[in-house]
Order: sequence, then C-alpha cells, then structure tokens
Amino acid sequence: MDDDTLFALVAVERRRAADMFAALDEQQLASPSLCSAWSARDMAGHLALPFAVSLPKVMVGMLRHRGNFGSYSAKASREVGSRPVSELVRMLRGNAQSRWTPPGKGALAPLSDLWVHVRDVARPLDLDVCAPLAAWRAILEGLFSAQARSGTIPRQRAQGFAVHATDLGESWGHGLRLAGPTEALVMALAGRSVALDDLTGDGVVVLRPRL
Repeated sequence: MDDDTLFALVAVERRRAADMFAALDEQQLASPSLCSAWSARDMAGHLALPFAVSLPKVMVGMLRHRGNFGSYSAKASREVGSRPVSELVRMLRGNAQSRWTPPGKGALAPLSDLWVHVRDVARPLDLDVCAPLAAWRAILEGLFSAQARSGTIPRQRAQGFAVHATDLGESWGHGLRLAGPTEALVMALAGRSVALDDLTGDGVVVLRPRL
C-alpha cells in the first residue's frame, strides 16, 4: 500500500481507538494491558503522546533518560494518561488524520503501533474491538517486505517462518509454519505471547522463546 492508503487506515484506527477509550469505565481504565507495566489509561496516554508533548520537550525528556526512548516513553505515557480521558479522546479524534511518524519511520509505523496497542487493551478486557483485515494485512505484508524497516515490529523476529493467515488464505516468508488468524499472527510477532495460543504449526515452539 502507498502512504496515502496507509495514513487513511491510520485515521480510521485512531478514531476507533478514541471510541474504545471513551467507552471504558474507571475500572477498565485501571486494568492492566498486555504491556503489563501499563494500564489501559497509560496506553491511552501513549497513543495520545505525539499530540500532547512538543518535539522540544520530547528531546529534553530523552536527554534526561540518556537516550533511552523506552524509559522516556513509559514515564511520559503515564503522565499524559493521567489527564482526563475525555481530553485524550479529543486528542486522538482531533489528530486522526495526522501524518506524524516516529523519527526515521514510515507510514506503516503508526499503523502497527496504534493497532497492536489497541489490542493490548481490548484483548484482556475481552472487547470485540478489531480493525478490518485490510489493516492487519498491511502490517503483516509490510513485515515481510522492504517496508519492514519502517514498522515497529522487529524484522528479525519473523525470520525463518512461513506465515499463513488462515482468514485471508495468504502466506508470507519461508521456513517453519506459523498459521492462524491475521490479528493473532501480528500480535505474536509483536511480542505478545498470549496470541501464540491462537496459532498452530511447528514454528510456535521456536517463536515462543523469541518473545
């Protein structure tokens, strides 16, 4: 997909994320996501972070965390997430069509980051909030193409696998078989071990320790 198509998908998924967070009650917002150190509220803060903190403040924060983006992002996401949920929802909706990308990344990065993190919240809460197959397919296809360098899932994690999306009837890669729904394949390759339960094939036992 070209950038225009990918950013159109990002806009749809950002609005879907906003709708999901707007519908959560306080107990759900406080519940842990699949990123165990982050609650659902923290995750809302993470997704709104690019629109809540200016680039100069991000650079200062990075310096304070000695260039460790993960450490800075965790702290900043919690700080932003402490704001009223209605404010975070407005940020996501108001910036749905933003073409913001992480430095050095392409349009695939915000799409994969957005939807994996939305599922980080929706899966533990057993919410039927799910992107259409087109979004998941774009992420999976990109992971096995030159675009992988522009995504947020480590390309090396997918090496050595023949991935078959059972709901699409399509396959990518070469090696040990990994088969299952497209969403579960992406979530597993993004490091969420819970999704391995939805997959079959001799590649499952090899992928597990990589997570």
